Amino acid sequence: MSPLVLSSPAKINLTLAITGRRADGFHSLVSVVTPLAWGDTLRVEPAAGGEVSLVCDDPAVPLGEDNLIVRAARRFRERTGWAGGARFTLEKRIPMGAGLGGGSSNAVTALRGLNALAAPDGRALAPADLVALSAELGSDCPLFFADGPVVMRGRGEHIEALPASVAQSWSGRRVLVFRPAFGVATAWAYQALAARPEWYLPEHEAESRLAGWLCDGGELDAARLFNTLESPVFAKYPALPAMIAWLGERHGLAARMSGSGSACFALLPDGLDAAPVEATIREGFGPTAFMVTTTLP
Repeated sequence: MSPLVLSSPAKINLTLAITGRRADGFHSLVSVVTPLAWGDTLRVEPAAGGEVSLVCDDPAVPLGEDNLIVRAARRFRERTGWAGGARFTLEKRIPMGAGLGGGSSNAVTALRGLNALAAPDGRALAPADLVALSAELGSDCPLFFADGPVVMRGRGEHIEALPASVAQSWSGRRVLVFRPAFGVATAWAYQALAARPEWYLPEHEAESRLAGWLCDGGELDAARLFNTLESPVFAKYPALPAMIAWLGERHGLAARMSGSGSACFALLPDGLDAAPVEATIREGFGPTAFMVTTTLP
């Protein structure tokens, strides 16, 4: 089989309501999430002798069992009994510790590639089984099997596609994604939130906001966007809310944080030149600031 070259998209949380802590230690959430038309690239090719290997152009990316690609391959082989191997080559563009889902997206892309490699041997998983396997690797993995915006519920494993009319109206909308040089540890952000239960958003309120938004047609209005994880993260990293306020004052943009951060995003109006906005971000975050302008799929 010829090598597979697969896109591994980033995601942003347009809304993120953490509604409470579950008995199993995970948090419950209601979140509107969309993939982006930008991300990493993963090359998957068969390897003899059941070998599983990973190389990456970013030296900061772990290449062993700490990497979700490698863990996905191990779990896939265990689940299917497939004896084949795979060599993965990852072109990394999604920054780590950003709240953009890079690791989870990489894992799902690896599973897609492995399923294709295993198909000639009759070891491919059915789509639903592949999604279930991905949920064992990470709570937000299943969303990357969707081709457009979804609502995540539970701990992230329950996925519901948004109405086609809403997804179509969002398609092509420009988004500026940016972050400072530092990242935010997801586990810390959730622990900090759990220490302040008043920062949770009750599930009924989260669902009410979502229902009202969709009832109004689902227009991608920045005023509808929110993220309850901003409370603990912004308290520790004041550079983030300072930059968001600056973008509002200088450019009239309402930026939000994605996931647990540190990446933020701003929806760009049609015709707006992103260069002055990028200059503001570079002025505040310095020359190491990460920025990319992309679109919703």
